Amino acid sequence: MPDIWMPQAINADVGDHAPCDPAFPAKAIAHITADRIASAAAPQDLVPFANLKSFFTHSGIGMAPHLLWNPFTGAFAQFFPATSRSKALRDLAGGTHTNRAGKVVIQIEALFFPHCRVDGKVYANLADTPCKGWEELNAWVHSWGVPNTWPMGRPTDFTAHRSESKWESEGGWYAHAHVPENDHVDPGSWPVFVTQPRATEPFPGPAFFHTGQKSPVIAAMHNRLIAEGCNRYPPGDETDVWESGDVESYAVWQGKLGFSGSDADGVPGKSSWERLHVPHLV
Repeated sequence: MPDIWMPQAINADVGDHAPCDPAFPAKAIAHITADRIASAAAPQDLVPFANLKSFFTHSGIGMAPHLLWNPFTGAFAQFFPATSRSKALRDLAGGTHTNRAGKVVIQIEALFFPHCRVDGKVYANLADTPCKGWEELNAWVHSWGVPNTWPMGRPTDFTAHRSESKWESEGGWYAHAHVPENDHVDPGSWPVFVTQPRATEPFPGPAFFHTGQKSPVIAAMHNRLIAEGCNRYPPGDETDVWESGDVESYAVWQGKLGFSGSDADGVPGKSSWERLHVPHLV
């Protein structure tokens, strides 16, 4: 059975689980948080991931999705298990099912609004972002039997296209703009499906990372941390030896993913390692 909790996600279980309706095919729903209004002439800074995570676990619990996804860092927080309905869709009494119309109805809120600004760069469309973590997200959703198809077409603009008959009869990915009983027109765009996952180095286990450990895996990790802007290495650092610079640099990476405290101590864990995408060494 697939994991009910996405392995790469921070578990932020809000409780209140309820079953889905297996009489309908498996689905995934694409949303954006759309938490600020900006324009090309007046862009605004992206809202911090922690703010939205807090919102969905407190005042916004009644509209929480399954997953909050930061496409700029690859961070995830999960509020409901895959087998439960979530609450990010309007579901009117007496109408068609929305939040629970399928074996699973996995809802994803991408942390994004058009013309958001991140590190000085402005992004008009979600698909233009780095889309970090999309490979893992796509694979996890697919593991639940959600086909890599868009029954109503892959979203390319903020236009509503809704068909209750397709919703009830076809599995796959739906935009919020495709769901019956709803009036939102997001997400506007979405990354293309991953057809050939990249080969990455498997997690060697926490005991592997000890002072003096020498390995080409350490060198590959070193290069990925630098590529992700997590360079805290001192001059002359040995790239293939685990040293204090590796601990400090990896702690920065864990912080970028939303971990804190003892979960950001600089020692790799399976979740953060898998999100770093260290290339597989043949």
